[in-house]
Amino acid sequence: MEERTDYCGNITEKYVGQKVSLDGWVQRRRDLGGLVFVDLRDYKGIVQLVFNTDHQDVLDIAETLRSEYVINVLGTVRLRGEGATNDDMTTGKVEVVVEKVEILNKSLTPPFEIKDGIDSSEETKLKYRYLDLRRPEMQKAIRTRAQIKHSVNEYLYENGFIDIETPNLTPSTPEGARDYLVPSRVYPGRFFALPQSPQLFKQLLMVGGFDRYFQLAHCFRDEDLRGDRQPEFTQIDLETSFMNQKEIQTVTEGLIARVMKDEKGIEVKTPFPRINWDDAMHRFGSDKPDVRFGMELQNLNDVFKDTEFKVFKGTIDNGGQVKAIVVKDGADKYSRKNIESYQEYIKRFGAKGLAWAKFNDNELTGGVSKFIKAQEAQLVSTLGLENNDLLLFVADNKKVVADSLGYLRKAIAKEQNLYDPKEFAFIWVVNWPLFEYDEGIQRWTAAHHPFTMPNEEDVHYLDDGEDPHKAYAQSYDIVLNGYELGGGSIRIHDYKIQEKMLKALNFTKEKAYEQFGFLLDALQYGCPPHGGLAIGLDRFAMLLSGKDNIRDVIAFPKNSNATEPMTHAPLEVSKQQLDDLGIEVSKKD
Repeated sequence: MEERTDYCGNITEKYVGQKVSLDGWVQRRRDLGGLVFVDLRDYKGIVQLVFNTDHQDVLDIAETLRSEYVINVLGTVRLRGEGATNDDMTTGKVEVVVEKVEILNKSLTPPFEIKDGIDSSEETKLKYRYLDLRRPEMQKAIRTRAQIKHSVNEYLYENGFIDIETPNLTPSTPEGARDYLVPSRVYPGRFFALPQSPQLFKQLLMVGGFDRYFQLAHCFRDEDLRGDRQPEFTQIDLETSFMNQKEIQTVTEGLIARVMKDEKGIEVKTPFPRINWDDAMHRFGSDKPDVRFGMELQNLNDVFKDTEFKVFKGTIDNGGQVKAIVVKDGADKYSRKNIESYQEYIKRFGAKGLAWAKFNDNELTGGVSKFIKAQEAQLVSTLGLENNDLLLFVADNKKVVADSLGYLRKAIAKEQNLYDPKEFAFIWVVNWPLFEYDEGIQRWTAAHHPFTMPNEEDVHYLDDGEDPHKAYAQSYDIVLNGYELGGGSIRIHDYKIQEKMLKALNFTKEKAYEQFGFLLDALQYGCPPHGGLAIGLDRFAMLLSGKDNIRDVIAFPKNSNATEPMTHAPLEVSKQQLDDLGIEVSKKD
């Protein structure tokens, strides 16, 4: 095998007249009888090879080549003939006349063609992931991820951070998502947990005097999957001592700016805009707002407070909200059937219905228009209605309204191409509530985690006799184009405040020490003020690659059922392995 001269996609006019040695995969072969053309592919691109009767032995081998054979060739680069160039390819003006060829390995016929835009199921592509990874768009996505990691490491080292690994076998902390548990063979009946984040260990590193820590941390959460989540994921994890929120955010903005410059060639403007959590929910119905377009939620309680329309009046009288979004110039784009399909969808958020009206010829028509005629003039003025506008209303409690209209706002903007998909709009969402109510488990939980410091003026809410749920936190999320890119906070460094925080979450002193005793002890040994943040590497790579699913930027991801079609994991294990661990499996029906 000859030593490679360059990659296939780099063979351009500069190599004309030179001998080159190339390695790659056969993309396709065209046999014209006495003349064979082969497209040779590597991750840089494709170059055309020519086999002719000047080298009959080489031509004979070329006639046996098939798709995805791995070959090495030696040949001379020449310009293509007139009319044979391909301006869509970097290598489209040249070809390589082959003088020597070696088949390095043969291939079975692949289950799908190795190219972009293939019509193949996700399961098939994941089953043959090693083939899927050869496709140009997958090569680009995985390499984008690698470049992000490289830029992150460079920037953080330049800014005084040090890379410290934290344990992957940790104690279980059942507050939050479910843990992946690892049984101990040495201590039967005891379990480690794979880390959901390095949170407590990085705080302990601050106690240990490492004031600028980072890690590309591998984390695990046993939760239901969706397009932007996986059971195992990687986060860019930071923690600092003696820095306030603004300083941490400034460092983070510098990190993001470096990545955007290195990977996309884009100069992002800093500092990023900041918006309070309450304002984000009020205006966008989301704590991760996409600010590339308008269509903000409009509170209409004042407009409808005296209406005779019972649906709106009853909601307002019961302490709820009536809000709307205006789809500019959208009336003729959405039929009753379209609107009803949206109404059906938002039932998952608890919405009982989706009211609507259209504004045409200076009056409201259709939907609920006849019930709100008395408020028509005020609506036109308040909402700035123009001809062909569509109004969508939701009347319910604050959360249902926000969830429903927040979803509709994003879905309609995507349908109507209301934003530039190539724009990157970063924003900080700050001043979060310290607690949030979880409808699923019917109790209050920490909005970020139990180690988040309240705002200084709100610490008193943790005292006995006060309502802790009124407190706001020194927490902040970085949002990109409607996705939570990362989140962080100033941490509690005072032992007494941490005790009060856990008590507000219904931890007894005994339970608090059972789960977090090591942290509570550490806080009593001169713990410095500290805070940090974690950015989802997978999600960041997904957004910079223009993908819709983080599976496309992870080399070997799980599918939507949290299984791995290629290796068939998770698998049953032998009885001996279970016996060694003292485990007996009870299978579900």
